[in-house]
Amino acid sequence: MARSFTEQEKENIRRCLREACKKSWTQYGYKKTGVDELCRQAGISKGAFYLFFESKEALFCEVLCCVQEQICDAALEVIEKHKDKYGAAEALKLIYREYDKNNFLYNSDSTDFTILMNRLSEEQVKKIEESDSMSRQLFLGRPYLKFKADEDLAMSVIYSLIMNIKNKDVLPYNHMETFDFMADHLIDSLYE
Repeated sequence: MARSFTEQEKENIRRCLREACKKSWTQYGYKKTGVDELCRQAGISKGAFYLFFESKEALFCEVLCCVQEQICDAALEVIEKHKDKYGAAEALKLIYREYDKNNFLYNSDSTDFTILMNRLSEEQVKKIEESDSMSRQLFLGRPYLKFKADEDLAMSVIYSLIMNIKNKDVLPYNHMETFDFMADHLIDSLYE
């Protein structure tokens, strides 16, 4: 007979599965992250995994959306604390550092990520797209942040700046310091 879990156990196991998935996804990628290993780390059987998530892809979708939401919440807190373009620069730095810790956030053009996206349901894809749009909203619609440039151009600059993380290993100088320098200097060109 299958063992039942208390609500607290369920919450702990779910959190453990998400953390194990995030760590393995960052280190090995989607394909090489196995449900068996995630279950071992969470202390449950593979059969019990499906009490928590309908599929491996459902877990990955939840992890991606949760990480994006956490980053957006932390960045928004920084923006709301400073309420000026310098707060936006600090939020960009925070986002960049989180992307550095979670490479699955910026490897969306990899074969590994494409395989995951192809296995997601329409509902899961929509959830990820909605999660992606949250970050765009961080830098828009704030009365104390007005772009000097066209909104789409400014958002493209912000996106390009963050996506420079893909080049971090080929830069001749520390990539964090390089990013901070670019963010600090570009912010005056982007916002009034």
